[in-house]
Amino acid sequence: MELPKVSIENMNVKLSLGGLLLNVLYVRFGYFHQSFVEHSHSMKSYELHYIPRGRGILVANGLQYPIIPGTLYMTGPDIAHEQITDLSDPMAEYCICFEVLSNTGSDDPDLALIADQFVQTSFWFGQDKQNLLELFEQLSRETSDRYIGWHATVQNIMEQLVIKLVRNYSNNYPTTSVMPLKTLDDERVVIIENSFLSSFRDITVRTLAQKLGLSVRQTERIIHRYFGMSFTQMLTKARMTAAAHLLHTTTMSVSEIAQHVGFSSLEPFCNAFKKYFNVSAGDFRASNRKNYLSFL
Repeated sequence: MELPKVSIENMNVKLSLGGLLLNVLYVRFGYFHQSFVEHSHSMKSYELHYIPRGRGILVANGLQYPIIPGTLYMTGPDIAHEQITDLSDPMAEYCICFEVLSNTGSDDPDLALIADQFVQTSFWFGQDKQNLLELFEQLSRETSDRYIGWHATVQNIMEQLVIKLVRNYSNNYPTTSVMPLKTLDDERVVIIENSFLSSFRDITVRTLAQKLGLSVRQTERIIHRYFGMSFTQMLTKARMTAAAHLLHTTTMSVSEIAQHVGFSSLEPFCNAFKKYFNVSAGDFRASNRKNYLSFL
């Protein structure tokens, strides 16, 4: 049974890998029921070929290369080539044509290597060792089904194809770069979220500031910048959310819940709860689950 054909000529997909900017001219999949005559590409075009099925011969710059399932090859600028199919076992081929728009370099050594390997490799022939078939099949499904987000998914798949193509070229050349680390602000956001999640009973703006290594004023500013609330508003939200959960999931008394979420006595808790939810804690507990969700 033949796989469905793929032909994408007019889809605007551009890939950016560091300073390498690629334009996808077309994506095709089909069977060779006749040989493909000798041809070459423009000075900026690179054609990626992957053979999932069938057999044949590639003739490139006068040399012959046997094609079998899993064969991967790249034909870049001015590489004259023709594909001769075995009519008893016709080749199937995924083909993507990339146009190099620019290559301005990158500070990331991995991306710089990928860009250089791609641009400088005008011809490469070998067996795929990066399981590209899985990506090509996913690409075929995305372009056929066109579910929500398919264009972004196609772009992501093609970026992976370029990276794994270069891994084939370089025989899995080890990385020299390190995993990017979270920024200091990222770490502080996590500390803030975890503090309000687990320490809302007794946390103060001063103790939070000490955890963050900031002044109280700086702490208040970073909370407002990332959460759009004041410290007091975040603390109230954390305590009221916890109290609402306990009212509906436990048999604890209102007084016990008030103490559990950080109030020293019942009256200020009841006042804060009614102000936040516009209903008393007792009535809230009596409400059904549906009402609980609507309050939140």
